[in-house]
Amino acid sequence: MASNAPDLILTHGDIRTMDPLQPRAQAVAVQAGRVVAIGSNDAITALANGRTKKIHAGGKLVLPGFQDTHIHLQDSGTGFSSSVNLEGARNIAQLQQLIRDYAKTTNDLWVRGVGWYSGIFGAHNLDRHVLDAAVPDRPVYIYASDGHNAAMNTKACELTGLDASVADPHGGSFVRDDKGVPTGLIYEDAIDWVRARMPKKELDAYTKGVRYGQKLCNKHGITGVLDAMVAERHMKVYRGLEEAGELSVRLRATAKVYPEESVKDALGRLEALRREYRSENIAVHSAKFFLDGVLENRTAAMIEDYSDATGGNAPIMFDEDHLRDLFIAFDAARFQLHIHVIGDRATRVALDRIEAAREINGAWPSLHQLAHVQVIHPDDIPRLRALGVVTNMQPLWARCEPSVTDMALPFIGAERGRWMYPWRTIVETGAPYAVSSDWGVSTLNPFPIMQTAVTRQPAHVAKDFPVFEAQERLNVEQVVRGYTTLAAAAAWRGDETGSLTPGKYADLIVLDRDIFAVDPYAIGETQVDLTLLGGREVHRAEGFAG
Repeated sequence: MASNAPDLILTHGDIRTMDPLQPRAQAVAVQAGRVVAIGSNDAITALANGRTKKIHAGGKLVLPGFQDTHIHLQDSGTGFSSSVNLEGARNIAQLQQLIRDYAKTTNDLWVRGVGWYSGIFGAHNLDRHVLDAAVPDRPVYIYASDGHNAAMNTKACELTGLDASVADPHGGSFVRDDKGVPTGLIYEDAIDWVRARMPKKELDAYTKGVRYGQKLCNKHGITGVLDAMVAERHMKVYRGLEEAGELSVRLRATAKVYPEESVKDALGRLEALRREYRSENIAVHSAKFFLDGVLENRTAAMIEDYSDATGGNAPIMFDEDHLRDLFIAFDAARFQLHIHVIGDRATRVALDRIEAAREINGAWPSLHQLAHVQVIHPDDIPRLRALGVVTNMQPLWARCEPSVTDMALPFIGAERGRWMYPWRTIVETGAPYAVSSDWGVSTLNPFPIMQTAVTRQPAHVAKDFPVFEAQERLNVEQVVRGYTTLAAAAAWRGDETGSLTPGKYADLIVLDRDIFAVDPYAIGETQVDLTLLGGREVHRAEGFAG
């Protein structure tokens, strides 16, 4: 009996297992990285012997580790660890000063920045001359938080060969002045054109980026992620960390499919990635499709034209017949589809093509995902449940802030604005869903995201601050499920993670407060005292004695 004693027990917790068969407990026993028993303090303590490690949770809330199913872990970690963070800039002078100050601290030829807010900066106020004023003699490249916009100074344009003679690439564009000369502002896949002409980072820089990102994940209770866009470089880095025993999150990943690829080439490329990178903790399991861009730069595809004076619309980024063939082929090959949709037309086209694939290949538990779903036509909401399609939602964005009130709502009008981020309506249909961050577009910290999901208001405002579509508020239970059981299912690891159930991995977190009981406006300040990945401690807050 002694040889079967658990390696670790955690007792005196307020454990919410997220397992409906045993929803509450005081203690949990772990052996070889997995939960072996869950129950009362006395029952679990009786299983231990002198070699068993013991953690006293002090009556605090214990949950399964959270899973972020749409995060750019490696790229954002690398960006924030090797570039200037521009998230705090709220005007041109602040943006310039951050870039200017950072240029003095780096020896790299290129001055890089990440995180500028496209709700404030854009074609009306940001161009190469603005960046020249900050750093005129070195190339400057800054990437927006939304991942769909970037900007360069004149030196960077010269070094990459960007001038009036360069045509817009498929799926992207260079903003130009009235003479056709690029202004330095870059949209969508034109960003790839620029990056291909910039110096390449060494793999060590990306390894450092993952270390930075996963440490942040663990600090905030995240034990599993779905990297929302990878290529072979990403997977090489992840595998290297896994083989070194340094990976502290479970990783699923989705690889991008490009509009110009044939079905055969795209499927072959992703099948090779899936074969090559599949282990206990890392796997490529899905195909990523961008069907449109974002409202902020008018590349979101809408059913009806934009409502403001400029009007117009944006196309789907794929030939729609080709997209149908791609969806059918990837679905038949048992890839999950992970589809970026912002406008209501992009969402409808995605659902139409998923439905076509299902009619030909039959239904299977794919849990294909629509990421973002910023605007959806109400007629399409019931189709999410009917087709078993996951809404991968980022609730932090559903609040009154400039990107919503000053840009999106004027672009689409009040009638369509009612169906912007309609999370509760979708959840109450019984459709599958998951909650995520899209870091580095925004924070990866789940607790401000949860608070916004529940309040539909920004943090640190008065409680009477305008609420964005109050009828779409979620409750805490719904958001926690979106980060645990439902996220695990969406990442195709629900059989081994997502709840504290005997046989599953002992991925768990201890919180400094009961987020189910506190004032909703205090959820965002929650701190994680302890994070375990397979029973291994990957984060401990300084003040947690445990």
